[in-house]
Amino acid sequence: MEGSWSTSRSASGCIVLIVLFALTCAWRVLNLLWLRPKRLERLLRDQGLQGNSYSLFNGDLKQIMKMQKEVTSKPMKLSSHDLVPRVFSYHQHSVIKHGKNPFIWFGRKPRVIITEPELIKDVLNKTQAFPKPDTNPLVKLLASGLINYEGEKWHKHRRIVSPAFNLEKLKNMVPIFFNSCNDLIIKWEEMSSEGSCEIDLWPFLQNLTCDIIARAAFGSSSEEGRRIFQLLKEQAGLAAQVMMKDYIPGWRFLPTPTRRRMKEIDREIKASLTNLINNKENALKVGETAGNDLLCLLLESNHKEIEERANSKTIGMSLEEVIDECKLFYAAGQETTSSLLVWTMVMLSMHPDWQARAREEVLQVFGKQKPNFLGLSHLKIVTMILNEVLRLYSPVIGLDRNVHEDVKLGNLSLPAGVQVSLPTIMVHHNPELWGDDAHNFNPERFSEGVLKATNGRVSFFPFGWGPRVCIGQNFSMLEAKMALLVILQHFSFELSPVYAHAPVTVITLQPQYGAHVILRKLQV
Repeated sequence: MEGSWSTSRSASGCIVLIVLFALTCAWRVLNLLWLRPKRLERLLRDQGLQGNSYSLFNGDLKQIMKMQKEVTSKPMKLSSHDLVPRVFSYHQHSVIKHGKNPFIWFGRKPRVIITEPELIKDVLNKTQAFPKPDTNPLVKLLASGLINYEGEKWHKHRRIVSPAFNLEKLKNMVPIFFNSCNDLIIKWEEMSSEGSCEIDLWPFLQNLTCDIIARAAFGSSSEEGRRIFQLLKEQAGLAAQVMMKDYIPGWRFLPTPTRRRMKEIDREIKASLTNLINNKENALKVGETAGNDLLCLLLESNHKEIEERANSKTIGMSLEEVIDECKLFYAAGQETTSSLLVWTMVMLSMHPDWQARAREEVLQVFGKQKPNFLGLSHLKIVTMILNEVLRLYSPVIGLDRNVHEDVKLGNLSLPAGVQVSLPTIMVHHNPELWGDDAHNFNPERFSEGVLKATNGRVSFFPFGWGPRVCIGQNFSMLEAKMALLVILQHFSFELSPVYAHAPVTVITLQPQYGAHVILRKLQV
């Protein structure tokens, strides 16, 4: 009888534990999916911020996707550069409906829209208070490294990577840029043997920037580099699909065909990069002369870091971290520059007067001669044009940041758990900041430099701003200048009748239906 009572008591204890565990889990789920989001909503509304009421699971995501699908279902007017209704339709809708600094729901997190230059400056300066948002682990397969790190790890990687991108090192890469651009010109001249031809610029410019970054990153191993970048290009398309459903609870854990393919690609990329890195490491160990490619410079800097900080807890980069930085060379270097170039050529096709002015400057500085680093710095009109394209058609249309702890931002008190959205394109197109011609293509506004054009405000940040400004900014601008000037030396171009003006975001801002132009060979 005593044994029976003991067994009964043990069973009762188990039941109590199970019930307590179930209640704890239920409470956590309830808090995660409902109580916490509603608390954040109340805290935002209490200080006058407005937005839709929280909707379970998806927040505003369904409306965002529906509106985005509607606005991208047809091209824009050919003469229009007003991108905001197309690429930030829901943000614009929220500002119109709810006023300044509305919040929108990305899943369970409210995201406060910030468009004032003073507040943007604070967000981008205070990197500890406003860290980058957590990224889907599958998206990290495309680009991790410096762009995703925080705190001491970010400082270490920035310190190691920076030497590869200083101007002295970039001077040595000018011949690499030229050779890739010259290969493209030869190809186009063969295609326009009768004086002209019609092409879609977009795949050519993607291949050009891929070729440049492959040669610049891997030097003599650039052929293998191109294969890696082709795989990363496929990975980028798959990552864009994943990101659209990232806010659906549990979605990231489902073993979908997309996820399986992304992991297959990642394994192949890692194997190739490991082989490249080991070969270069072995060459350095036996005292062979290091090359000027980015990977060699990165490995040299990493060795120096290890030697100088031998007693530190954080010594240099691991193999895995070097691989991540190599993948980032592609994601940050290839995607953004190809986007900048394609929209620059589209703009110059739409505005032949500026194309003529740019060509006149290029021929004045270089004639038909091979460009050099010093001459590139004298291209004032070309620089004005590139800045204006970066303003109107910024490759990265917006930046998001997390709020991990309660923080004051201007007159706003942002509670931990919310996010802030810095919609770059909205700021770049704001008439209050850029005047009544904010939607017009007018490179003249940059005739006295960026500081004068912005009146010293943070209203122009295509490469980010503050301590975490893009480390490859000079690399990208130098590459874009080289490509544009070589094209201007050999061709004039105009939009094809079949061109459809339809910017759309796929990681970066891209032409939805391609960029069809007519190339005409210039008389020698």
